[in-house]
Amino acid sequence: MKSKNFNIANTITASRIILMPFLFIFVIQENRSAFLTGYIIVGSTDFFDGWIARKLNQVTKLGKMLDSIADIFFYIPTAWFLMVLYPAYIMPNILFLIGAFLVYFTSFIVSIIKIGKPIMMHTSLLRFNAVLVFAMVILSYFMDTTYLLTFILINFMIGFTESILIFLKFGHVDVDTKSIFTLFKRKKLLNIDPSDLIPKSKRVL
Repeated sequence: MKSKNFNIANTITASRIILMPFLFIFVIQENRSAFLTGYIIVGSTDFFDGWIARKLNQVTKLGKMLDSIADIFFYIPTAWFLMVLYPAYIMPNILFLIGAFLVYFTSFIVSIIKIGKPIMMHTSLLRFNAVLVFAMVILSYFMDTTYLLTFILINFMIGFTESILIFLKFGHVDVDTKSIFTLFKRKKLLNIDPSDLIPKSKRVL
């Protein structure tokens, strides 16, 4: 019987890792046009794998783990890509970049300590920021994105700080949790007396 892990969504996610070497080649060759095309193709898989997984009911634990790994292979090298191709946009933001990476790796360390393994959350803020990174790299080909990069890096620091707080407060949760506020709301709901959820008109007096 064919494993449910071998599906279209996971194949698309895996392609994000498999195609990454081509981006390195284009950057080393300083072929910005080829890099732009390749980056759009590879980056688009981050949208389509999740969309297809939900559409075809192919959401799996392996898929979520693979998506996190693919994100690491895709978004961390993006900083290097920008450093090589567009250093004028990176250098004014170098302190923000260092700060973002420090908080990023701290979130991994905290997850290892609290949960026993490195976890990358896919909160709404981090998903939104991933879209901004994708757009920024494309826009960098056409315009100066220095200030957009500043905004993105600050958002990343906030997003990964939120991840750290989630690990510290709630431990192991679904990586696709929207925000820490969602968890607080859920916890508050679970602590409510079940009878309080029943409309007064239907309560037995």
